[in-house]
Amino acid sequence: MTSVSATTRQQALQARALRALAGGVSSNTRLLNPHLIVERAAGCRIWDADGTEYIDYLLGQGPNFLGYAPPRVVEKVQAAQRAGVIYAATHTREVEAAERVLSVLGWAETMRFGSSSTEMVQAALRMARAATGRTRVVRFHGHYHGWMDNIYTRNDGIAAAPASKGQPASALTDVIIIEWNDVQAFEQVMADHGSEVAAVIMEPIMINAGVIVPEPGYLETVRRICRQRGAVLIFDETISGFRVALGGAAERYGVHPDLAVYGKAMAAGWPCAAIAGTRDLFADVVTGAVTHAGTFNGNTIAAAAVLASIDELASGEVYEQVGKIGTALMQSIRDCAQASHLDLHVQGLPMAFHASFAAPGQAMTRYRDLAGSDPARYGRLADALIGQGVWVARRGIWYVSAAHTEADVSQTLERIERAFAAFSQGT
Repeated sequence: MTSVSATTRQQALQARALRALAGGVSSNTRLLNPHLIVERAAGCRIWDADGTEYIDYLLGQGPNFLGYAPPRVVEKVQAAQRAGVIYAATHTREVEAAERVLSVLGWAETMRFGSSSTEMVQAALRMARAATGRTRVVRFHGHYHGWMDNIYTRNDGIAAAPASKGQPASALTDVIIIEWNDVQAFEQVMADHGSEVAAVIMEPIMINAGVIVPEPGYLETVRRICRQRGAVLIFDETISGFRVALGGAAERYGVHPDLAVYGKAMAAGWPCAAIAGTRDLFADVVTGAVTHAGTFNGNTIAAAAVLASIDELASGEVYEQVGKIGTALMQSIRDCAQASHLDLHVQGLPMAFHASFAAPGQAMTRYRDLAGSDPARYGRLADALIGQGVWVARRGIWYVSAAHTEADVSQTLERIERAFAAFSQGT
């Protein structure tokens, strides 16, 4: 992680952060971008400790789908906080929020709230193993399901291997990892190991790496084979849920899992996650035979944020706005790159897309396709964009929010043009 240009105040805060916080951050994901100390945010913009303004397309790694501090959501969250936060008991907002979530999902029968998707993935895996009496899990290169020892893997090779020092290889002995979007690979692994597989877990849209959409028929094939083999299909909709449609990717593609994990956009930026699914898979959770716990689960603030977020999203106007703005932004970036003679590839959806240095006309359909890009070069381009006041991720993901307007896109394009020109001259 490198520092952005800074005054004495920013530098002093960076130094204090490095002393007080390991690496200056509280999540390793933040090590991937320049060390920015943010003072405040509103709408689609953030301001650093020096007062420098950035148009934000990182959005806190995605949760701020409605923009920062959306007024009507803030109002409802503040009201909930005044009523107390944690009761060690179910409360009215929690019941109402669960009912609303199940209503918009349509396919799920019951659910539980949690604080992070990492922990809810663990709950999903435990429930699948309890229901099937099996232990093995199929997962896919490039997908992210949290950083716990038993699911966090490197994205290369044919065997699941630890992605972190201190992570025991033994924790991954039950994990099978294959290429996503490859029907033949999935059919083969289930033919070989289907009777041992408790769960198949995936991002139904691979937003975490490359924003790769499922090929026609792929999700349907996975759904059919899981049902045939008695494996639990888990959609990790942490990123896609409530972002690509009100009912997430399951609604967008019309394929329903057995369990799904939600977070990020569900609560408009407030920490909250959920697991939803069929009632039979929750049967042992209900009796306590399968443990799922958490002091902060379903707290009043989280529940209020979920309710307020769904209120904002229910009409569909946000999706129409984001679709329009995101499409315009993607095309503007392509046009600007072409004018600057940069071989920039942009693909994905209006609400979340990916930029990389690869052949512009060649769609990426597999995680391995990303290997043909140049991430180090794109990281330098991202730094140039940040230097011009466009806050983006070095790893290529761009998020668009309901707070971004046509005027914001126009201003963003002016900054992009300057950044691309400076980058072209320097390379």
